[in-house]
Amino acid sequence: MHTTKFQKRLFGTNGVRGVVGKDMTPDLVLKIGQAFGTMRKGCIAVGRDTRTSGETLVKAVKSGLLSMGCDVVDCGILPTPALQYLVKDQFDGGAMITASHNPPEYNGVKIIEADGTEMGDEETIRLEHLVFDTSPSPLPWDHAGHEIFAPHLIRNYIDAIVHHFPENTGSGLTVVVDPGSGPSCLTTPQILIGMGCRVFTVNGIMDGTFPKRLPEPSPDGLRTLADLVVSCGAAFGVAHDGDADRSVFIDENGSFVEENQEFALIARHICHQKKGALVTPVSTSQMVEMVVKNEGCTIHYTPVGSIYVARTMLSLINEGKRVVFGGEGNGGLIFPDHQFCRDGGMTAAMMVSILSQEKKQLSALTGTLPRRIMIKDKISTLQGAEVLEEIKNIYKNETLDLTDGVKIFRKNSWALVRTSGTEPIMRIIIDAENARYGQDFHRELMDHISAVSRQ
Repeated sequence: MHTTKFQKRLFGTNGVRGVVGKDMTPDLVLKIGQAFGTMRKGCIAVGRDTRTSGETLVKAVKSGLLSMGCDVVDCGILPTPALQYLVKDQFDGGAMITASHNPPEYNGVKIIEADGTEMGDEETIRLEHLVFDTSPSPLPWDHAGHEIFAPHLIRNYIDAIVHHFPENTGSGLTVVVDPGSGPSCLTTPQILIGMGCRVFTVNGIMDGTFPKRLPEPSPDGLRTLADLVVSCGAAFGVAHDGDADRSVFIDENGSFVEENQEFALIARHICHQKKGALVTPVSTSQMVEMVVKNEGCTIHYTPVGSIYVARTMLSLINEGKRVVFGGEGNGGLIFPDHQFCRDGGMTAAMMVSILSQEKKQLSALTGTLPRRIMIKDKISTLQGAEVLEEIKNIYKNETLDLTDGVKIFRKNSWALVRTSGTEPIMRIIIDAENARYGQDFHRELMDHISAVSRQ
């Protein structure tokens, strides 16, 4: 099946984001709240991450919703997947104030539908029309909504993950958690303790300035986590991004587990137990496809963005197909028997379950995966569309996939060039059999992009 990616004016791949006070203002968030309140009447759950601007912007979105007659339940600070789980369980929609992995000066809004998934492109375009072109008028004073503050609801999410696994699944395992000063301070340690693990934390105090590392969990930023994993003899370390919809791992030796390896490892485990389809974007390493097909499952590709993955999973299920797993090669994994969104807490719990069942160290498990070399690069540009057209022409005689940007297949390797959905940059990804071929392909592609950019 083919998933269409629509052009939006405000929202990107995962919500709308911008620098607070410049691109992201209380006035804009108020208008987004009013537009969403016009489209989805009823009771709307609202939450935020730990960013210093979160309190201001959550009040703005609540004001917009309340002024349009919606009731609002403020769930306080919590991970995005926690809010999505609560929405799926009991609300008519949700609004999350977060900029996910972006630096602290950023913030944004993710709009959540009643099924717990982020709003799709067509409805988002309709919401943007209300924001820019219509400006809905607030209802009369006697039709305003009511607000309830309910931070205790976060426990429902924690308990749902803990009860997904047999009791004491993590007994005997030591795990180090790095919430990165984000909202998973409140959830992932509690989830793993509930599974029977011994848990240490680093960067475990909520702080919207993110003083010790940026919200994007990079190998360099996780050195303290890696050191603690080794020093306390932990089975692994897990770190989250700014809203904890992603997880990345450190093995028992203190080595960073590349996110596509993480994806492939968990995919192999799930596909060995259950047969069906796995859904992932065109940016995911071929390593995942190799292990999935080896286990007798099928794979479906989508544009980049968790919403495309989630909605494709739901569409396949509606067609009567069995979908067992989905996700992206950035640590954002989707477990359909739990919910249809990226869930960092569930991913951490699944790693505990895998190690408990396999009785092997994490490094040993990743060592059995197919060997692939992935090179990631990016360039700042405001002419992404023009560059993509030229790249498509340059490689028109090779096998191309235009699902999202331009993906060029060559031998048993590929290269993907696409514009970012969250920043004014172009992303370049090479997935190759070996380092030399990958580096040659990368150099060739960057030479072409540089030549096009100079024109």
